[in-house]
Amino acid sequence: MHFVDAKGILSAQNGINLYRGCTHGCIYCDSRSRCYQINHAFEDIEVKQNAPQLLEKALRSKRKKCMIGTGAMCDPYMHCEEQLGLTRRCLEIIDRYGFGLAIQTKSDRILRDLDLLKSINEKSKCVVQMTLTTYDEELCKILEPNVCTTGRRFEVLQIMHENGIPTVVWLSPILPFINDTRENLEGILDYCIRARVHGVICFGIGMTLREGDREYYYAALDKHFPGLREKYHRKYGYAYEITSDHHGELIKLFHARCAEHGMIHEVGKVFDYLHEFPENKGYEQLTLF
Repeated sequence: MHFVDAKGILSAQNGINLYRGCTHGCIYCDSRSRCYQINHAFEDIEVKQNAPQLLEKALRSKRKKCMIGTGAMCDPYMHCEEQLGLTRRCLEIIDRYGFGLAIQTKSDRILRDLDLLKSINEKSKCVVQMTLTTYDEELCKILEPNVCTTGRRFEVLQIMHENGIPTVVWLSPILPFINDTRENLEGILDYCIRARVHGVICFGIGMTLREGDREYYYAALDKHFPGLREKYHRKYGYAYEITSDHHGELIKLFHARCAEHGMIHEVGKVFDYLHEFPENKGYEQLTLF
């Protein structure tokens, strides 16, 4: 990893990215795409060492409280977070100034900061988001090799629920010819139902591929699924949106199961929930079943 001083930390949409790059090794990671201009080795994490100072300055000057988001581009709980504690320092600032938090991760390292997540949620609102793509544990270890498996993430979601913290699951991406099956979808949705998640985001049964991401993904296919790259080339060429042949059937199942169990499943409504900040101090948290 290497350290930089960032010029700013809070985006116009109130999002923060403390790191650039990732060490989780997910074979499909869109953040590898060249359009994001990560001009260093992806695993050589760029650390915005002055992020806490910049964040405190930004929050101190804000006239109105809001939700602060993190984890959209790079996971805030990568391996280096154990050593650096940058995410925790920023959560302490968010908690101190009374802002809300919408945090996204694949890692059970988030449990280290359970005390702060609870404190933020008690004062305003905290939503923990976890990505679940692959119900089969052995397949998950291939697709997402350097982070805890889906089964462990399910346990994290349960712990959040037990502590009164609402959760959202990102059911994305789903990889054609690999995990685009009814069994996989039903397994993940069963986890969501049992963990009492508030909402599930699914952009469709498929994935996206673009320059930078595509090359890494195809190399992984050659390594773990010999012959599958050629199948992708024949069917999809260099398309950006890669839609599964099973999209129609599975997306219908997705919406039906979510509606049956009271989980928000329209993408726009879930995003509205993530961005909605409780205006009054007496915020009453939504009943989580």
